[in-house]
Amino acid sequence: MESSIRDRCPYKIDIGAVYNVDPAKRTAYASSGSEKVFAPVERELVFDVDMTDYDDIRFCCTGADICLKCWPLMTIAIKVLDTALREDFGFEHILWVYSGRRGVHCWVCDVKARRLTNEQRAAVAEYFRVYKGNENNTKKVSLGGSAMHPSLLRAYVEVLRPFFEDQILSNQGLLQFEERYGKLLDMIQDDGIVAQAQDRWQSSRRSSETDVSVARWKQLKNLLESGKHKGSGLRRCVEEIIFSYTYPRVDFEVSKHMNHLLKAPFCVHPKTGRICVPIDAEECDRFDPTAVPTVADLIEELNKGEASLSNVAQNQKERDISKTSLMKSIELFRTQFLNPLLKSCKADVENSYTEKLHNTQTKLDW
Repeated sequence: MESSIRDRCPYKIDIGAVYNVDPAKRTAYASSGSEKVFAPVERELVFDVDMTDYDDIRFCCTGADICLKCWPLMTIAIKVLDTALREDFGFEHILWVYSGRRGVHCWVCDVKARRLTNEQRAAVAEYFRVYKGNENNTKKVSLGGSAMHPSLLRAYVEVLRPFFEDQILSNQGLLQFEERYGKLLDMIQDDGIVAQAQDRWQSSRRSSETDVSVARWKQLKNLLESGKHKGSGLRRCVEEIIFSYTYPRVDFEVSKHMNHLLKAPFCVHPKTGRICVPIDAEECDRFDPTAVPTVADLIEELNKGEASLSNVAQNQKERDISKTSLMKSIELFRTQFLNPLLKSCKADVENSYTEKLHNTQTKLDW
């Protein structure tokens, strides 16, 4: 593999499915009249969350740009999806990777995940389809029913509400200007409450509050909660607003099909030069995308390491990646993902072998 990479010098590497025949020979199978159809048989369950899908609610950056004010939206996505995949579906071997530019990728590598059909993958993806907004509808989320689904309630209490009220509101200044809070008020199906909020906010443009958005959110919550008795339309209005601004916006087409390609971990992003490093889901609050090493950083670090070696040592020793800023990410990949996955795969092989032995012995005994 290393020799192939050096020969071809690719600017990125995508990973797809395992197929039933060698992909290089797929045309031969198609033209020979063989009954064997070229088809994917195994592939990790993957999720792609891109920051550009949040451009309608972030005002610090647009497009491919990111900063520490909008990155908490990716932190929310990691926390919500990782918990649900582990607790609701029972998956264990999950790898989160920074895309190198403006988003995150999730690789679910359990055996049962890798062997899901397209229909099953679509069903898992649909489980996370809560945000259904587009440019034509003002109400992006609808939480019907008398009780919230346990998975949504967990996400709301543990992640969405704290992040929205403590970070997103102030980071994005969601209620600071009329063109911003106008979008939020459009989600409220009560003209009286909307009018009250607009009157208060327009008359107090020069608020003494240090954070206008936080103060105005408290006012709006009080209005909505006091108006709940007017009708069921307001019963979940606060929750629906928070879900609209914070719930993960997954690219469902990526998750639904086995043959979809996704950039490999540790690639160099061709436009930013940043390395697609793994993210520790348990420590994702501390991840800083702006501090991720670039390929230029690594070259400089490797060259510095070589300069400190003697000529003899340089001839005898390969460039030492352990001296670079990438080593921490490599150790994370090995200890928290690769080694546990390898152990699990070995256990599956041993269990399968033991089962075959048992079946063979049973037949012989009979």
